[in-house]
Amino acid sequence: MPILIATAADILVFIVLAWCVWRVLGRSIPIAVIPIIIGLVLAATGALPDSWGVPSAIGDSVGWVGVLLLAFTAGLETRQSAHLPAPTDAAPRSRTRAVRFMASAAMALLLPFAVGTLAAHFHFTALPGWAAPRGGEWLGAFAIGLCVAVSALPVLIGIVRELGPLHRPLSQLALGIAVIDDAVLWIGLAVLLLVADGGSLLAGASGVQALAVLVAVVLAASGTLAQRLRLSPPAWVVWLLLPLYLAAGAWASSRLGLHALLGAYFAGAMVPPSWTKALPIERMGQFALIGLAPLFFGHSGLKIDGDVLGWASLQASLALLVLAVAAKLAAMLACPPAPHLSRREALAVGTLLQCKGLMEIVAATILRDKGLLSEHAFAALVTLAVLSTLLTGPAFRWLLRHRATQPQSGNQPA
Repeated sequence: MPILIATAADILVFIVLAWCVWRVLGRSIPIAVIPIIIGLVLAATGALPDSWGVPSAIGDSVGWVGVLLLAFTAGLETRQSAHLPAPTDAAPRSRTRAVRFMASAAMALLLPFAVGTLAAHFHFTALPGWAAPRGGEWLGAFAIGLCVAVSALPVLIGIVRELGPLHRPLSQLALGIAVIDDAVLWIGLAVLLLVADGGSLLAGASGVQALAVLVAVVLAASGTLAQRLRLSPPAWVVWLLLPLYLAAGAWASSRLGLHALLGAYFAGAMVPPSWTKALPIERMGQFALIGLAPLFFGHSGLKIDGDVLGWASLQASLALLVLAVAAKLAAMLACPPAPHLSRREALAVGTLLQCKGLMEIVAATILRDKGLLSEHAFAALVTLAVLSTLLTGPAFRWLLRHRATQPQSGNQPA
């Protein structure tokens, strides 16, 4: 089939069809997971004719640009706060409450990571087809544990916006924790890839790798210096600089043997917040999410070997879902992020944090590409991401269903 016709079929299946399904379902399902579901169904059933040429080469490129932009805007989200929903009565945290909040964020990340890693090492990696192609048993277990610990910041921001002002105090707590955990996740990914690479980056670096390190240092230094000097260039200059930051970060990380998505994320985090406070960061993320990235995520689902999708894979996904949800909820009960949270409110925050969304799929894709996840593990983790994202909104509303019939309390956590 001609390349342009194959690209058109690609767009119809993973962008147009996904958008139509989302609208028909009354937007009750996050649009991020619909292309993944379509890809998984097509992979499992083999219903997509090979003659269609899907996935197409152009579609792969467009989807890759979309997911790079998503990672870049996720980095921006960790630094920019002006466009996030915020409580009107927000006040600076005291030192004690700040320490409590950081401890809760650490618990929300470390407990699921530990549970996922131990479960993977002692059970899942021993299953047929689950052993990582490279890195050994523990690195493969660490990779699964990292995916279990993920909180999907971009998707969570969208869910929080849909929850409305009634639940704003609790959703803000979840967002604050997700921002911290999301940054730690990407750092953890970078460290894991470096360890798997045997530290070759640090030993015998080539000229290109040295240049990549220099580019990363310049990006970080320029952002920090601009912020300290309070430099505020015109909007048109910022629009020119953002693609340069994205391209430079993605190139540098790929040259360093990591993954381009890591560089895209950190490049976004290096952009001074004052540069982008007047720019439509949310719309940029939505454009990537709806108009470009569905091709990447649809292809990720479609490229999964249909033979690994079955009852055994679904059982593994459900087991991982139980572990991930239980660990997040237990972390919030053991160390609530704010005083005076009731048990239900702490559980509701944990429910938001267990949302995996696109970030787990991105992380799993990186780890699979680097040989730290097998195809069976990747398929189960993608299914886990879909299930956890679908669960988030309904479970949160169910836990706080009494709020719909009771007046708001004056003791809401800030």
